[in-house]
Amino acid sequence: MKKTLTLFLLFHYFLGFNVFANLADTVEKIKPSVVGIGVYTPTGRPKNTLHGSGFVIGNGQYVVTNDHVIGKDLDETLLQKRAVFIGSGKSSKVRLAEVVARSDMYDLAVLKIEGAPLPALALATDKFEREGTYVAFTGFPIGSVLGLYPVTHRGIVASITPTIIPVSDSRQISIKMLKRLRDPYLVYQLDATAYPGNSGSGLYNLETGEVIGVINKVFVQATKEAVISNPSGITYAIPVKYLRELLDDNQISY
Repeated sequence: MKKTLTLFLLFHYFLGFNVFANLADTVEKIKPSVVGIGVYTPTGRPKNTLHGSGFVIGNGQYVVTNDHVIGKDLDETLLQKRAVFIGSGKSSKVRLAEVVARSDMYDLAVLKIEGAPLPALALATDKFEREGTYVAFTGFPIGSVLGLYPVTHRGIVASITPTIIPVSDSRQISIKMLKRLRDPYLVYQLDATAYPGNSGSGLYNLETGEVIGVINKVFVQATKEAVISNPSGITYAIPVKYLRELLDDNQISY
């Protein structure tokens, strides 16, 4: 019995080791497709403001992020434009973009960028990944304070669970929210730690690099201000099947 248990543990140890050994190769493949999402204000100081993360799909001119990342209206008096930030470090470049599809229900948005195509990521099938699957996501957890440097976090699919919309006051509950609570959709719950700037990051299978979801929220256990210094370690992601629905509805090839 003891020998069988030892062999079982050794098998899973080396299985996990091989998976994580591939992570460096996967991240190297993923990073050129990871972008920042924000606003370009030609008259502002600073001119560029980063609001979240995103990733390139399709023909290299479409970028996926969260709907809440692009949620605020632009200030036309300041000549503001939607922007996608590409490259890395302090030499990153700005690409102007326009919103071509968005879903408030699934917190997803698709932008089309100007200029030459960028390397694109492949989307996984509509099938849910199994709980326990090793996953990772790459984005900009604390924005661009030190420049545009993508950061990777890894973990597992901890659960496939109905989406929740936490509120601190019953007065915040709307008719739309009540409808969602009656018919919730399933999302991935992860044991990996994400931060506000990770919103819109692609969640990908650690071995294949295929996108299986989009990071969209973090469970906040104290205050929003404490989410960086005292993270809960619980993160949620929208499964890729809902992104596929949005792309199909708007005739965007991927």
